[in-house]
Amino acid sequence: MPQRLALSALFLLAAAACGGAEPAATRRPEAAPVLAVLSASSGPGVAELRQGQGGAARARFEAILAADPDRLGALSDLAVTYALDDRRDAARSLLDAVVAQGGPREQQLALVNLGELYALEGYLAAAQTHFDTARSIDPLRPEPVLAQALLASARGEREKALGLAREAVRLDEGGAARAALAFLAPEERLHLQALLAEARGDREAAAARWRELLAGRFPVLAHAARLHLDAP
Repeated sequence: MPQRLALSALFLLAAAACGGAEPAATRRPEAAPVLAVLSASSGPGVAELRQGQGGAARARFEAILAADPDRLGALSDLAVTYALDDRRDAARSLLDAVVAQGGPREQQLALVNLGELYALEGYLAAAQTHFDTARSIDPLRPEPVLAQALLASARGEREKALGLAREAVRLDEGGAARAALAFLAPEERLHLQALLAEARGDREAAAARWRELLAGRFPVLAHAARLHLDAP
């Protein structure tokens, strides 16, 4: 019962935060967004979030939590909607609560999403720590490995990134984990597509995505794209 009351209060606080405007989050030159993870690949709020409709998705997840505040997966998904709207402090508060009170699977997803926030803010060492911790919870889950692969690519560690990408695909037989990914920026999807194409040996498809990423808004990812394009 105490846990339920605590989560109820947290959810009400998050809902109230929706009404107030936050200043736009700043982007550091080192920013290198990676990916976010949802608790399911389909269901209420997922389609809206994938279409970039943060407000509509948030309303769906809030309805789930209003009916059952103990749905920590929905709380993590709600945090992603805040991150999509650049409300990172609100997102971080919810994700911290999931890490503190969730089970292993819920903690793992929340840690990946916290790592995404740090990467988006340019704190790549902190992002690495969160991805590594998420992977340690269950090394057989592919989501943290995908995040590690993309972060390694962003940091210019091409061979390491390709090895991790291949491992993630092996762990994600059938693609269920990849189907439950969310992207806070279009460049994240491009980065993933490029890395996976290169990892499977499709250099032509990869090159097309890397060239698109060169023109993106994130200098770190553009630099990574150049390294991949220039590789023999």
